[in-house]
Amino acid sequence: MSEKKIIAICQSGGVFRTEKDGSMTYSGGEAYAVDLDTETKVIDFKQDLAETFGYNVDNMLIKYFLPGNKKTLITISKDKDLKRMINFFSNADQVDVFVMPLDGGTAAPNVSNTPASRSSRTTVSEAVVLVSSPVGTSQTDNDLDTNETNPLDIVIQNEAAPVSFAYGSNWENEKQHNKAAIQWENTITGVEQRFSSFAEFREALHKFSIAHGFRYKYKKSDSHRVSVKCKAEGCPWRIYVSRLPTTHLIRIKKMNPEHTCNGVAAKAGYRATKGWVGNIIKEKLKATPNYKPKDIVADIKREYGVQLNYSQAWRAKGIAKEQLQGSYKEAYSQLPFFCQKITETNPGSLATFDTKEDSSFHRFFVSFHASISGFQHGCRPLIFLDDIPLDAKYQGTLLIATAADGDDGVFPLAFAVVDDETDDDNWFWFLSKLKSAAPISQPITLVANFTKGLKDSIANVFGGECFHAYCLRYIAEKLNDDLKGRFSHEARRLMVQDLYAAAYAPKLEGFEQYTQDIKAISPEAYDWVVNSEPQHWANVFFDGTRYNHMTSNFGQLFYDWVSDAVELPITHMIDVLRGKLMELIYTRRVDSNRWTTTLTPSMEEKLKTEASKAQSFQVFPSQNNIFEVHGDSVEMVDISQWDCSCKGWQLTGLPCCHAIAVFEGIGRNVYDYCSRYFMAESYRKTYAESIFPIPDVEGPLDGEDISVIVTPPPAKRAPGKPGRRAKLKQAGSLELIRRQMQCSKCRGLGHNKKTCKEGVETHDTLSNPEVLNREGVETHEASSTPEVLPIQMEEDT
Repeated sequence: MSEKKIIAICQSGGVFRTEKDGSMTYSGGEAYAVDLDTETKVIDFKQDLAETFGYNVDNMLIKYFLPGNKKTLITISKDKDLKRMINFFSNADQVDVFVMPLDGGTAAPNVSNTPASRSSRTTVSEAVVLVSSPVGTSQTDNDLDTNETNPLDIVIQNEAAPVSFAYGSNWENEKQHNKAAIQWENTITGVEQRFSSFAEFREALHKFSIAHGFRYKYKKSDSHRVSVKCKAEGCPWRIYVSRLPTTHLIRIKKMNPEHTCNGVAAKAGYRATKGWVGNIIKEKLKATPNYKPKDIVADIKREYGVQLNYSQAWRAKGIAKEQLQGSYKEAYSQLPFFCQKITETNPGSLATFDTKEDSSFHRFFVSFHASISGFQHGCRPLIFLDDIPLDAKYQGTLLIATAADGDDGVFPLAFAVVDDETDDDNWFWFLSKLKSAAPISQPITLVANFTKGLKDSIANVFGGECFHAYCLRYIAEKLNDDLKGRFSHEARRLMVQDLYAAAYAPKLEGFEQYTQDIKAISPEAYDWVVNSEPQHWANVFFDGTRYNHMTSNFGQLFYDWVSDAVELPITHMIDVLRGKLMELIYTRRVDSNRWTTTLTPSMEEKLKTEASKAQSFQVFPSQNNIFEVHGDSVEMVDISQWDCSCKGWQLTGLPCCHAIAVFEGIGRNVYDYCSRYFMAESYRKTYAESIFPIPDVEGPLDGEDISVIVTPPPAKRAPGKPGRRAKLKQAGSLELIRRQMQCSKCRGLGHNKKTCKEGVETHDTLSNPEVLNREGVETHEASSTPEVLPIQMEEDT
């Protein structure tokens, strides 16, 4: 079968324009046609485009529109993305592809993409580069000397030719900072150059001084005129600008372009304000949202010769983000309009918010119709509840409800932003909205934490209609915390490992064996385990159906989405998550339409694995639908009840190897005994509906009446680098149990020989670090090599 081929019309150098309906059009630039097929590699595609348009292979973006959707651009970064695009357009002969630089520049290295402020001198106007959004002069950058009122004593007489500037050896050394020199060395061109405002002139002067490596100070600055001199003592460089009579324009009236100072050494970051740096990094931050402050510091030093410290880079990033995304405060005021737009563009969705008595934000909930419909028609009655701390300006917490599709992929169902994670009422409100948005007619299993507020909320909202499965990760973390300081690293590792084994054990004897192993280390730890309500977390006792999913932070995908959007203003964060979910649903729908199997791919693989085990089994009929199966063990299978004594069939929803041996022996179709949720058809129903774009997300139009005013919540993150709140919980995160400090004198934990309190003994069994290992050998010291456990553990203190 021949590979599918398609013609990619690759365009670059043009601009995108947003229409009233939110769709985008592309105009200008140049185009180039490339033949693509499913064997084409991204690196080869990029190299072809780089040679054609003059880009660097490592500094370019390739994007395209989804079929029928001109509102969302999809990025191609790896081979899988390229193949997916070709598959999306399998029924078309061509696809429009847009190529752009990663840093927001243009293909030609010596030309800026920023509009210029033109001088009356056409001979130099091509080199003039000014920012499109000028900012005012910062007094921290250049000194304002209001006492010096003398006019400039140098007048440029020759206005007929372009100005030539003379600089010393320091400027020649600064030539290595090509970007600053090339872009900004002619932002000041000479007498008669015009500007639209004093702010634009100050911004041009600021860039000019960086490009040429000197510092300056203001001699006079008012609403009519500005005079500036080089800060070096005795240097004759001067410039004088004033307002052009009867206009709003500003022009350079006098200038002496000569420098005799060879530049002035400036301390780190002296010439850089957060507004200036913010303007510089804005385009790169737009293309790379995870642009780190340390990378900003390195890039500004390399490209512009200005040394920043970490704090300056961090604050500049905040300025750039606000310019790109709007302010956090404005985002809260847009919530009423945003909720309205969600329900208008996605009918059947539930989007609502609450405010406090003072009109400050309290909480927001959204569940899209596509998620609701997909959960009701194709997903198991199983929901995972978790919370993620947000590191936006006003903090808050994201409450999430996810489901599992038939291929064991994460399926986001609903999420909420609440202003206070300790407010138990938030969980009750969230679960009430969730039940209202996605009602189901059968008992449901909720995998979640076991905090009192959440336990009570689940019971009050769902009552007897649900089963609360405790998240095993939280159980393990609680056990580790309670054992901390009482046991060595190795002892705790073994006990937590046994806890996991006991939870997964399908039979009572297995559960008892692993809990006895815990008891051999510590009877008190054993009592802790048996009193921790194992009927909510152990397979052998749990009455609901959790399909062997033991933790609430199911699916890494959604956590990755949140990590990309966690610092955005609230409406932008929600819309980013909506866009990710929209693309996910579309992609999985397209992929599933090509499947030819009865079950989803991952379930087919599991079934094949079980079938391979059944080849050597012996089957003996007992009575009607009951069979005895001999293999590594002897098990009883009742096919009428979908039951096997090994419990594998009941726990997973797929026939176990013993059941498959029976079906093969009596000629039954194994697919007739698989859960309907694992069928490819159910998977397609899960992703049958679409999520639609939300245009005009910025807020209400002028003149629109907003009946509810929403202001930011009172809680606000302290300025500076985010702390531990920003570290998101990862699905199935693998953390180390940290080895504790151990005293070489008394063998106690948590202190060393110098701080040891001799003579103080403890008789608490749990406090005794001398525990027995698996072989009954006395153990004193923690292992020198940390070992990984499938849980998230905190550091010992």
